[in-house]
This record gives sequence, C-alpha cells and structure tokens, in this order.
Amino acid sequence: MVPEQTLESRAHLNDGAQGPAGPPGPFKKNRFKNLGRLLAKPFRQFYEDVRDGDWAVRFSLLFMPAGYFARGQIVKGALVGLLQGLLLWSLPAVFWPYLLKFDTLGSVVRQVEFNLETMTNVENNYDHSFKILLFSLLGIVVILAGIIFYMRGLHGAKRLCDLKRRGKHINTFREDLREYVNHKFHMTLLSLPVLGVMLLTVIPLLVMILVGFTNYDQTHMPPTHLFTWAGFANFKTIFTSSVTVTFGYAFSVVIVWTLIWAFFATFTNYYGGILLAMFINNRKTRLKKMWRSLFVVAIAVPQFVSLLLVRNFFANQGVVNTIFANMGITDALKNIGLVPAGLNYVPFLTHPTWARVMIILINVWVGVPYLLLIATGVLMNIPADLTEAARIDGASSFQNFRHITMPYVRFVTGPYVVTSFVANINNFNIIYLLTQDVYRTNDQFLANSNAKEIDLLVTWLYRLTQEYYNYKMASVIGILIFVICAFFTVFAFRRLTKGDKEEMFQ
Repeated sequence: MVPEQTLESRAHLNDGAQGPAGPPGPFKKNRFKNLGRLLAKPFRQFYEDVRDGDWAVRFSLLFMPAGYFARGQIVKGALVGLLQGLLLWSLPAVFWPYLLKFDTLGSVVRQVEFNLETMTNVENNYDHSFKILLFSLLGIVVILAGIIFYMRGLHGAKRLCDLKRRGKHINTFREDLREYVNHKFHMTLLSLPVLGVMLLTVIPLLVMILVGFTNYDQTHMPPTHLFTWAGFANFKTIFTSSVTVTFGYAFSVVIVWTLIWAFFATFTNYYGGILLAMFINNRKTRLKKMWRSLFVVAIAVPQFVSLLLVRNFFANQGVVNTIFANMGITDALKNIGLVPAGLNYVPFLTHPTWARVMIILINVWVGVPYLLLIATGVLMNIPADLTEAARIDGASSFQNFRHITMPYVRFVTGPYVVTSFVANINNFNIIYLLTQDVYRTNDQFLANSNAKEIDLLVTWLYRLTQEYYNYKMASVIGILIFVICAFFTVFAFRRLTKGDKEEMFQ
C-alpha cells in the first residue's frame, strides 16, 4: 500500500508538469529566477574577485597585466596588456566617432565643389550612414567583448592569487601552451571558428536587423544621401494594404505560396525518395546499380545547368510545347479550360497556377535522388528480426511498411525533414533559375511591391535588394524569414526529441 504522503507528493509534481493550461509548477515559478541568477553570476563573481583579491588583483582594475606579472607569468601578462592597450586605443580612435552619431546615423550630406586652383573636385567631410551603422555596431560588440575580457582577466588574476596563497604550483607559459594542446584542446580548435562565426555571420545578421529599422532604400543611398532611423514603420508597412502601399497584400500572397511550396517540396521528395529506394532495394528488382546510377545523374549535373535546360524545354516556344502542339495535347487542354483561350501553347512557366505546379514537379525530379541515397542507407539498417517477426505473425507488406518501415525511417530521418523544410523555405535556386526573365506578373498590387505570384520570401528579398535597392523592406522580410524558420525548427525538434521512441528500435 502506497502512503498518502507519497501520493500527494506525486500529484503535486504531476501538477507542476502540466502544460500551459495547467497550474504553474515549481519549475515554472523558478524559471525566471534562475535566469536572473545566471545573468547576475558573472558580476557577482567579479565583485568577489575584487573583494577577496590581494593588491595585485585590485591593481589589475587599472593595469590588467599586474595580476599576472606579480605571479611570474610575464608572457601571458604581456599578451593581456597588449589586448588591453588595443581596446583602449580602438574605442576612442576608431569606434567612438561613429558611436556619437549612432542616434542620427549622420547629419552632414555629401557635397562636391570644383576647386579652381587644383582643378579637381573636392568633397566635404560628409557622413556615411552605413559606415556609422556598421562601425557603431562593431564598437558595441567590442565594448561587450572588452567587458567580458576584463572580467575574465581579473578572474584569472584572482585564480593565480588563490594558487599562491595555497602554496600550489603556478604554470609557466610553456605549461599553459601544453595544456591548451592537451586538456583544453577543444578551446584551441573552437577559437577560430567562433571568431569566424561572429565576424561573418552574427555581425552581418545584426546589421541586417538594424537596417530594418531605418529608411535605407534607393532614395536614401549613401554616400550621396543619408538614411536615418524609422522605428517600426517598415514592419507596419509590410502588413499594410492600400491603394498606394500594397506590401501587406504582397506579403500574404508570398507567405502562403512559400509555405505551400515548402510543404510539397519537402514531403514529395521525402516520400518519393523512400518509395523509390524501396522499389530499387526490392528483391524482385533487377539491375539495381543501373537504376541508382540513372537517378544519381540528376545530382551529378550541376543544378544551375539542369534547371536552365529545363526552363528552355518548358518555354512557351520550347520543345515540350512543340511536342504538345503536334500531338494535339494543347488543344485538348484548351478545350477543358486548363489553357487560357487565345494561347497556342501551354504556359508552363508564365501562368501562375501552371508555374507553381511545374516548379513543384521539377523539384521532385531534382530532389528525389538525394532522398533515394539517404533512404537506401536507412532501409538497409532496419533490424531484420522486426520485419521477419511481423511476417511470421501474418502482417501484409503494407502493414509491414506502415508499422515498421515508415516509423523507423521517420525516427532516423526526422531531423533531416525539419532541416529540409527550412531549407525549402529559403530555396532560392529552383524558383529564380526557372522563372527569372520568364515570368511576368499581371497583378498590379504585386507589381507595386516588386513581387510575383511565384516568389518565395527569399526571392522577393533578393529582388528588392538587387533590382530595386529597397534594403529596408528586404531587411524586414529577412527578419520575418528568420522568425518563421525558427518557429518551425523549434516546434519540430521539440516534437522529435521528446525521448519516447528510442526504445522502439533498440
């Protein structure tokens, strides 16, 4: 018999584990408190280091190498001093002039005057809004990195102080290097990649986000003109539909097609590749290597070449339309209303509905071979005893496929499906290469926003930047793409990593 106290404790824990509809449990109550403690921990550690450190540690508040020089770590102290000097020099000399103008992004417009004495054009000392935005952001990043470096350096000096107080050995510079090659080798390997991600990914992403809060477009193009902060006006514009501002209408059309495209592009390739792999791997299928080779050829040919060739095949006066016209297929499609009256060709890539269907079908031809290779490897690793036991129990081939094959394949390839869905949201190549300079929109509301019916968010963003120089709205679209991809990624991975299916295939 279970004690009543135990039952009450379990009920209390179960109540705390309920979903959003249930009462908040103890873990939810302490979530924000734990987050606050986590954020405050470095500052509390900094205070304790200053309070408990000796004179060398406290002198490091002004001269960071002092705590290292006092313990005999001359080389390490020199490196710390060099970094401190670089920070103290770069902030006032490089970044501070831009940070002073960060609130306005510049006020002096570029002017050019002709100097009669030198017979040359002379420019004034004008402001460049994009440089102010970029270098101000870099300055903020450098300041935050300097604070972290300052706190970590002081903590390192305090750690050396504690070693000396306890009479323990303090490593030499050579011993520190050996430690970074052995026990801390992961930090050595990750240092350059982390720096590269910060410079090549994080900072450009932050710049793109900040541009979304400005009026940076073709009429505010540096260095000739300045742009300034616009607040949330661009986000309001992307959801506004009127006679003159049609971004709200265009966004609704493009986002719906983007999600429809991502769904069909992902799952047609996914299930098509699995079924094709099962067909080729079947015992009754002959010439398996030949079939695999034929489908893999689609991967071997560069996508740039194959998609441009397919675009020419399905052009209004292309090979496919010539064959259809000679066989009478075009007239038959016209009679049943699938081809608009007055056309003597099938508008494969020039009509909204036809173009969308053809893009999905062509993507199947391009994408299924990838899934064929992945699914082949997965199918070959399905435990044979599972299928054999099901066959002995009288399961049919379809039941075997439904209850064993597909659950196993979904379990193994689940993360791939998520990444494939997100990748298809940003699938630029197939849309752009098939429709660029071919498709023309007749929807004036879409044209006013520089969009087309077959555009994905990413191709719309590309067109806004490369053809119309509307960087502010392109930045807003980029932020929305990130939010959409993050939502689907987090939701899907939380479903896939629930931890309730691992034992099924052990």
